[in-house]
Amino acid sequence: MAERRARPASKSARVSGWRRALTPPAPPAGRPPAPRPGPAEPDRPDRAASVVQAVLYEDGVRVTAPATLAETYRALREAPSGMAWIGLARPTEGELLSLAAEFDLHPLAVEDAMEAHQRPKLERYGDTLFVVLRAARYLDAPEEVDFGELHVFVGPDFVITVRHGAAPDLSAVRRRMEETPELLKLGPEAVLYAILDAVVDDYVPVVAGVQNDIDEIETEVFRGDPEVSRRIYELSREVVEFQRATRPLVGMLHGLMAGFTKYETDDELQSYLRDVADHVTHTSERVDGFRQALTDILTVNATLVTQQQNAEMRALAEAGFEQNEEIKKISSWAAILFAPTLVGTVYGMNFQHMPELSWTFGYPFAIGLMGIVCVSLYVIFKRRDWL
Repeated sequence: MAERRARPASKSARVSGWRRALTPPAPPAGRPPAPRPGPAEPDRPDRAASVVQAVLYEDGVRVTAPATLAETYRALREAPSGMAWIGLARPTEGELLSLAAEFDLHPLAVEDAMEAHQRPKLERYGDTLFVVLRAARYLDAPEEVDFGELHVFVGPDFVITVRHGAAPDLSAVRRRMEETPELLKLGPEAVLYAILDAVVDDYVPVVAGVQNDIDEIETEVFRGDPEVSRRIYELSREVVEFQRATRPLVGMLHGLMAGFTKYETDDELQSYLRDVADHVTHTSERVDGFRQALTDILTVNATLVTQQQNAEMRALAEAGFEQNEEIKKISSWAAILFAPTLVGTVYGMNFQHMPELSWTFGYPFAIGLMGIVCVSLYVIFKRRDWL
């Protein structure tokens, strides 16, 4: 654990605008400067909803749990060997500025914690680590993944967690560390390990839930469910988001491991962090496999949809062909029946001067003509496969 820095009651303002706002104006000439108090906690009615818990530890044992940030600052100043663990959920700008002034947090890190929506990363500002994690949890009822964001400031004698979202629940992490004081006494780095371990462990049910969703989608694809394409798309978006949460963690943990010697990390803590790195690598590989599986499923689904459309078009074409054949038959018989009707109509005309009326063979000729025309038409249509 790094040597505890000497921390005055208040810090000088930095060059950024919000840091300058923390610096009181200079007193008028001739008037002695008033004593400057330490950073005060913002006065807001819903403070309890933001500051989840602030606890002071010494040698891995809980000493006190101050009710306000200001009390936490005072208690930490009075305990040179103590460590403060402050947990916040969706804090206000005033609360973050108060913490920044008290613990000398870098303006860029504070700005990221204010805005949220950051990618997972690990950055070192002097003797303070700033870590951004994307937590995840699987919701069984809607069958979807809910993502949260966690910002962690780790200094020589403090840990500050800023949570944006419902996940992760750090109360279990705090209980675990308090139940193992030999681990908690290793300092803020041990708390960071416990938080990383909890976030990575929470990925396990998410991986199982996504795997189950993929299995269901495979069944729906081959069953021909019309809504499966939409579900594939929605799950693909969740997997991409999950991939963005897990993949950077691999590099982050390897970066931490690369600094073991430089920052004299405890040997036992090194083993724990290596174990977390192994779990992250395994989870990242599973998530990469999910994305490839969904890509293959989407391709198969597109192929099956195309085959189904081709089958429908072929069925329509066959139905049209059969209909054409029936129309040919009907048209052929209509033509055959029309021929004798035409002859009979001609001879049915009751004109006085018709040569065939007085001809002995007129009737047999008409009947024969009808038969010849009908047979000729039948032969022609038969040769053309209309009949």
